[in-house]
Amino acid sequence: MTTQELLDQIRHKRSFLCVGLDVDLRKIPGHLLEEEDPIFAFNKAIIDATHHVAVAYKPNIAFYEAYGIKGWEALRKTIDYLNKNHPDIFTIADAKRGDIGNTSAMYARAFFEDLGFDSVTVAPYMGKDSVEPFLEFEDKHTILLALTSNQGAFDFQTKDSEGRELYKRVLETSREWKNSKNLMYVAGATKAEYLTDIRKIIPDSFLLVPGVGAQGGSLEDVCKYGMTKDIGLLVNSARGIIYASNGKDFASAAREEAEKLQAGMNAIMRQNI
Repeated sequence: MTTQELLDQIRHKRSFLCVGLDVDLRKIPGHLLEEEDPIFAFNKAIIDATHHVAVAYKPNIAFYEAYGIKGWEALRKTIDYLNKNHPDIFTIADAKRGDIGNTSAMYARAFFEDLGFDSVTVAPYMGKDSVEPFLEFEDKHTILLALTSNQGAFDFQTKDSEGRELYKRVLETSREWKNSKNLMYVAGATKAEYLTDIRKIIPDSFLLVPGVGAQGGSLEDVCKYGMTKDIGLLVNSARGIIYASNGKDFASAAREEAEKLQAGMNAIMRQNI
């Protein structure tokens, strides 16, 4: 998917909502455990209930790896279902990969070619040659971890590095890499005030923003500090939507929560765009 196609979807739906599909069998409604593939059954119901307001879905790969081959099969079914039935929706493999060049090339093939995701999250710690293999793919996006929403982000990401905070050096350096036009960045909603400085370095890049909802991030603050004239945001919500209910009404409860977020996004877009 091209950036323009993503923008078209955002404008059409008046939404920049990304739904995180982080499926834990201990949390899904009990009646789904009787299904042949409970994970896919849950995901399909969530997608069917929310695709009218979601512009992206983001399965966190750990929640599938944890269930071995059955988890991977459920992941493939999920991405195949999205690509077949909703090809205009942006898909994100939240895998946080990043290794030496030939290993990264294989990770890229796995998520872009085999599974057919539009994008994948990548850790920048190993530098240029660990990221550029992902950037080689045309019309695919690499979402680089810049400033994450967890408390441990302060251990390294905001530390001084030759007069600059490390996350700023990551942003600045990444712009020099080959095919950097294919980069997006992760910036946590729980650190919304940092988005002003981030936008000084990458004024037009898309930001994937986790942390709104269950983690306490504010949609209004994210938009205040991070929104561009072309929106430039994908705001992710997982637990607040997919686990809005653990009863048989889980899909309708997810729809209600997703629609609430979309309504807030629409209102902000009307004021700013």
